[in-house]
Amino acid sequence: MPTSVTLYPMTSIKDDRGYNQGFRLGKSTIVRMQRRADWILSEMDDLDLKSILEIGCGTGEVAYWLAKKGNAQVFGTDLCVPFIEEARKQYRLPNLHYSVLDFNTGDRIEGAPFDYIVGNGILHHLYYRLDEVFARMSHLLKSGGKIIFMEPNYYNPYIHLIFSYPLLRRYVHLEPDEMAFPKNFVVDRLKRAGFTDVQVDYRDFLLPGIPDFLIRPSIAIGNVLEKTPLLRNVSQSIFIRAVKK
Repeated sequence: MPTSVTLYPMTSIKDDRGYNQGFRLGKSTIVRMQRRADWILSEMDDLDLKSILEIGCGTGEVAYWLAKKGNAQVFGTDLCVPFIEEARKQYRLPNLHYSVLDFNTGDRIEGAPFDYIVGNGILHHLYYRLDEVFARMSHLLKSGGKIIFMEPNYYNPYIHLIFSYPLLRRYVHLEPDEMAFPKNFVVDRLKRAGFTDVQVDYRDFLLPGIPDFLIRPSIAIGNVLEKTPLLRNVSQSIFIRAVKK
């Protein structure tokens, strides 16, 4: 599997505007992202002749894993030109395509309509436009198509702190308009946009950047916490799925 670990000497990966968009690809981060790709795939039916759009694909890892594990046509998009250039350089498969796209602009998207629209930590960048974003996703999906997203959980103590206080937001280089949200917030907006079978679960306690020897214990403990009432509410992420009528 190709990676671009050596390209990022700092813990955070910043885009061409200087905002933090993820974490350096150490072992824990790769394991974390692969697990998320597997969760996304677990929500999909037979992938033969299917199409998947990932928005906010960054440097392309999740799109690559989705394309590698099935025969679906996968389209990874991001507004950051250097990210897409890196993705095209590092990850190549016949059924994998990358393009520069700002989802806010309404530009035509190659491959539409799609069976699935997915993302890992992108909807919170579109917080103030979610009604419009979900309406556009509905337009880009086939009838019965599905959206699948992993997003920061507002009730996780760390996430709550960095998103709630201006000093901490500046310290971690958040975009001015990005904002984590709670489960009920996104459920309400998906239903308002006409999506059905809306499911939002608390998921994932594996921290990016932890020492390698802590990865397996963290996953084991996290698997228990995800099933524990109240404690699961402080997971790192919420796992969002919904179907277009």
